[in-house]
Amino acid sequence: MLSIDKTIAGEAVATVDPVALEKSISSATEALLGYRQSDGHFVFELEADSTIPSEYILLRHYLAEPVDSALEAKIANYLRRTQGNHGGWPLVQDGAFDMSASVKSYFALKMIGDSVDAPHMVRAREAIRSHGGAARVNVFTRFLLAFYGVLSWRAVPVLPVEIMLLPTWSPFHLNKISYWARTTIVPLMVMAALKPLAKNPKGVGIDELFLQDPRSVGMTAKAPHQSWGWFTLFSTLDKILRVIEPLFPKKLRQRAIDAALAFTEERLNGEDGMGAIYPPMANIVMMYEALGKGPDYPPRAVTRKGIEKLLVIGEHEAYCQPCVSPVWDTALTCHALAEAGGEETLEKMKQGLDWLTPRQVLDLKGDWAAKAPDVRPGGWAFQYNNAYYPDLDDTAVVVMAMDRARRASGSKEYDQAISRGREWIEGLQSRDGGWAAFDVNNLEYYLNNIPFSDHGALLDPPTEDVTARCISMLAQLGETAGSNKAVADGIAYLRRTQLAEGSWYGRWGLNYVYGTWSVLCALNAAGVDHQDPMIRKAAAWLVSIQNRDGGWGEDAVSYRLDYKGFEGAPSTSSQTAWALLGLMAAGEVENPAVVRGVEYLKATQTEKGLWDEARYTATGFPRVFYLRYHGYSKFFPLWALARYRNLRSTNSRVVGVGM
Repeated sequence: MLSIDKTIAGEAVATVDPVALEKSISSATEALLGYRQSDGHFVFELEADSTIPSEYILLRHYLAEPVDSALEAKIANYLRRTQGNHGGWPLVQDGAFDMSASVKSYFALKMIGDSVDAPHMVRAREAIRSHGGAARVNVFTRFLLAFYGVLSWRAVPVLPVEIMLLPTWSPFHLNKISYWARTTIVPLMVMAALKPLAKNPKGVGIDELFLQDPRSVGMTAKAPHQSWGWFTLFSTLDKILRVIEPLFPKKLRQRAIDAALAFTEERLNGEDGMGAIYPPMANIVMMYEALGKGPDYPPRAVTRKGIEKLLVIGEHEAYCQPCVSPVWDTALTCHALAEAGGEETLEKMKQGLDWLTPRQVLDLKGDWAAKAPDVRPGGWAFQYNNAYYPDLDDTAVVVMAMDRARRASGSKEYDQAISRGREWIEGLQSRDGGWAAFDVNNLEYYLNNIPFSDHGALLDPPTEDVTARCISMLAQLGETAGSNKAVADGIAYLRRTQLAEGSWYGRWGLNYVYGTWSVLCALNAAGVDHQDPMIRKAAAWLVSIQNRDGGWGEDAVSYRLDYKGFEGAPSTSSQTAWALLGLMAAGEVENPAVVRGVEYLKATQTEKGLWDEARYTATGFPRVFYLRYHGYSKFFPLWALARYRNLRSTNSRVVGVGM
């Protein structure tokens, strides 16, 4: 129900019925708290596309593990359900055909036992062949197919394990690539040296997906993001390495393999796995198999057990998560609970923060220290345990949640954690003024032109969304551009990176709505005047892209390299919440667009108090890998509704926290 409240610029503006709003907030809070774990933390499913569950099936058959028919049947159900209308598999719900996802999904279903003559398999095969055949898969898929003997090793880039022995000043060094690439490549290099063959007891192949003899497939073509000059140079180096690699001394190769094993075993991370993400974990298990280490060999066994912990098994379907997100989920939920308020709710928030406190990494310098050796550790990782790879985004969000609790209670119990988190983040600002997710000064952009980097995600450079989060944290702790050089340099970075339309890029959330929300929160917290042209342009852009139903939505196609403007999509609860939070941070609480957005969230709330969201609204790697956080539709809409209620009850209408 809408009621007329006041007039802005001559236009009658409706406001939200406060009783109905309070009912929505209360219902959402109760439903969200229903997901609380017994020890106070929150963790929601983290779903990617069909590639990870497909790779899980292929891993089991690579190793010739006993067939778990019940589990395979559930994963097959998941794969069949996620097949697109185009016959292949997309990277996001209702997305375009993706070759690598389609080939892996077809291969997995065939391995499980689906007949190649089944209608869904025929459609998939026709779609793959009509898009040029399986020779067009990406590099990571080519490695998998080489392990299965489908492709020859001529079809994959040379990845000499001797890279492990290169000095830090060399053009290519592990310290110059992202943590996810580093942890994935190290075991992969060992396998590339040993060239193992999958056991594949069923003898399943996929030659029918190619338009040519698979063994005749050569190297990958230049990827769209790669420049001809750099690509030609690196392709020439690849050809030279292909000739001279067999001549490398055996002792040198063994030294390099030993170095790779040492790197791996130092970072194994128990059942959470090296890097706590699926690709390196799977590669490690296959690497030990190639080295002749049996299933009971402790490093292999513990990693293999960790992979099982990534499975989500339901009554009819199952899939494998790329990783788990308890720290991120708990920290963001704490912010939503802080906004919702109420004595009991705030007590539950505190329990979440108390769960987070001991997970701060204070005693281990991870890989980030290679470029910041004098900085003390103090970050939080995304997963349960991942001490070598804490991230700045999580750390900033945790610190801000702890600071909110500190403000509310006056307690000093989080002071040390806040101080160390802040110190770590300030120490990891890159020289361009921005902040990255895991590393500092990971700016060797030329490396995205090597043949291995056809995905364009080899690096972890600063991005607008993470930069904004770090500024938000520093500003919430009292810093301004005038008092703190890091904040000043960060704001200058954001001024440079704003697009002409008014938006900012979102690296880890989809996409410009996410980036613009993040930046507006940071600018507001840092005290940038709401009338600053940068803020005015961004707020106007958010209003201009609102859907007719009052919500906001953005499609993954917005990451296209030739982006020319906003790519609209059906409204989602999480993207609507981001837009609302961004507009309110910009001082637009009274804007009719905000009222329409709040009404959209109220109207789409389910009887259970939450929101249904099938669309993917988060990003692993732009254009390559997307994520569906099942928690986003549970805490972000509550956060936005409660923020609106809270601001409407104040005279200043100003958001007083960093996000």
